[in-house]
Amino acid sequence: MKETYKIAVFLSTFTLLLVFLISCGSYQNEQKTNNENDKKETEMKHVDWSKHANIYEVNIRQYTPEGTINAFRKHLHRLKNMGVDILWLMPVQPIGELNRKGSLGSYYSVKDYKAVNPEFGTMQDLKDLVKEAHEMGMYVILDWVANHSAWDNIWTEEHPEYYGKNDDGTFHSPYDWTDVIEFNYDNPAMRDSMIRALRFWIDEADVDGYRCDVAGMVPTDFWNDAVDQLKQIKQVFMLAEDEDNAALLEHAFDMNYSWKLLHLMNDIAKGDKNASDIWAYIDWNNNTFPKNDYRMTFITNHDENSWNGTVKKRLGNGAEAFAILTYTIPGMPLIYSGQEAGNDKVLRFFEKDTINWNSIKYQDFYAKLNLLKKTNKALWNGSEGGDMVNIGEGESENILAFMREKDNNKIISIINLSSEQVQFKPSIEQAYGTYTNVFTDEKAKLGPDTVINLGPWAYFIFTN
Repeated sequence: MKETYKIAVFLSTFTLLLVFLISCGSYQNEQKTNNENDKKETEMKHVDWSKHANIYEVNIRQYTPEGTINAFRKHLHRLKNMGVDILWLMPVQPIGELNRKGSLGSYYSVKDYKAVNPEFGTMQDLKDLVKEAHEMGMYVILDWVANHSAWDNIWTEEHPEYYGKNDDGTFHSPYDWTDVIEFNYDNPAMRDSMIRALRFWIDEADVDGYRCDVAGMVPTDFWNDAVDQLKQIKQVFMLAEDEDNAALLEHAFDMNYSWKLLHLMNDIAKGDKNASDIWAYIDWNNNTFPKNDYRMTFITNHDENSWNGTVKKRLGNGAEAFAILTYTIPGMPLIYSGQEAGNDKVLRFFEKDTINWNSIKYQDFYAKLNLLKKTNKALWNGSEGGDMVNIGEGESENILAFMREKDNNKIISIINLSSEQVQFKPSIEQAYGTYTNVFTDEKAKLGPDTVINLGPWAYFIFTN
């Protein structure tokens, strides 16, 4: 009886243990499935019009001699004809005077989050600009400075608790940005006020989203909450000035910056790197960001121009070749104010320094690229576009040659990223076929015996 009892107890215990393990396994599998479903549900859903969009950065102060919103409006038809989709306006708010840098101050030293800089115009001027852009089929996003404000921002008097403090109780400037002071995101009331200010411009001026300055310095959970509230008003497009915090793209932001690509292009132009290093960048990018994430590609912007030099100074005779790269590599291409005019001066950041529009020599160049971006699905953004496939395996280290394909739309990009004469032969059969040269409309055939000669910094884009 004792042995029978022990066996019965053992079997009973074993059965319970087995049921427990099976239940745990089932529960874990269910949880895993639920987590995967949650991930799918929370994956960034981009606003539909952004899937084949490009973006154009507007420096209102330097755009015209007047430096006003209304003076810039006169360029809208030209930009529409160039195929521009998204207008990113650098900060339009009043600029702080206390501890100001230079005579005009930094756009990113905001004095009032719910007002228009009187130097630029009025709130009605901004509304009229947004309305006209919308009528032309373009979208407008505002530059937003959430990490810091001017020393004399209206909140410093009304709510000094919104700001971080030094040990002695004084306001704190980040880095050497002595014209601004940091916010305290541990304060819930401060977060609420910032979100109300973000909502204000959508309600008041019908803007379509934001480019957010130093977004990675602001807590990700704030952005998640803020964007959730903005999307209760309308579907918005969000650009983060950041590249290191991939979590920003999980919920709040559609796109971030491809700074590493810009720095790599600068190094290739100097001769310190070559075209083969682009593939290492692509591997890093693919391992860091899901395919659905948008990455902004560019050869210049306001920071790069003002602090590191013009396109000509950094990229020299390779400027067009690198621009081709930014349009045909996965990502959303950016054009900065004056880029289409070949602007060759460093625009002063704290002073008036008007762009010279006497010759807009690259207008047609960018118009062709914008049209190709919009009409060829292989070049669309995120998971809507095609993957890069190397078709120049074993060729010169100075040649970047790749194919992208999506829904029977195909593009082939062949770029000589050097000042040397090079030859190219396609290395994979998938690239063989008859194509049209995007810039000349001539037919071209790629096959096993094809040899293409490329001069210094020369390029070809072929499409089917």
